[in-house]
Amino acid sequence: MTLYTAIITLILIMDPFGNIPLFLSTLSVFEPKRRRWIILRESVFAFFVLLFFLYFGRFILQGLHISQPALSISGGIILFIIAIRMIFPEKPGVVSSTNSNSADSEESFEEPIFVPLAVPMQAGPSAMAYIILSSSQYPDQLPMLTIALLASSLVSTTVLILSDFLRKILGNQALRAIERLMGMILTTMAIQMLLTGISDYIS
Repeated sequence: MTLYTAIITLILIMDPFGNIPLFLSTLSVFEPKRRRWIILRESVFAFFVLLFFLYFGRFILQGLHISQPALSISGGIILFIIAIRMIFPEKPGVVSSTNSNSADSEESFEEPIFVPLAVPMQAGPSAMAYIILSSSQYPDQLPMLTIALLASSLVSTTVLILSDFLRKILGNQALRAIERLMGMILTTMAIQMLLTGISDYIS
């Protein structure tokens, strides 16, 4: 595994462009400055959750007696389901304009903490499975995987912080097109992970 491969795979799995409508909808009642702070905080939470599974996930597998082929097959299935949802998304909800929100409406809503913006939107089951599988297959490359996780988290966080700007510049249709393209790439990676797991189990 190379650093480039790990970064690209994690970015595809975390799907920041696909998360833009969900983040904007969830945080629409908050002022832009507060919304950026919430995104940054939840991204840090997600990073540390994935970092925990990177360093300790393989020990959890050992305790549960879960083999690497089983994890590879299940991870491939999860990735495939996520990819299919990216290619054929559900009908998007209406994202309200953030400029018309008042301070009173912001105070009437509690900030989302940890769930759902950190887990499962960023640190979801597919990202956890990939992290655990990578650390199990390449235990000698944990420093490289840590750098990959940090880089992909920074990319995802930057995209989400710029979500308002990106939606205005690209529009909803362009964002959906990008998400479908990422889903198509992720589909091939999911099939490869599934085939690798089956091959390892047979051998």
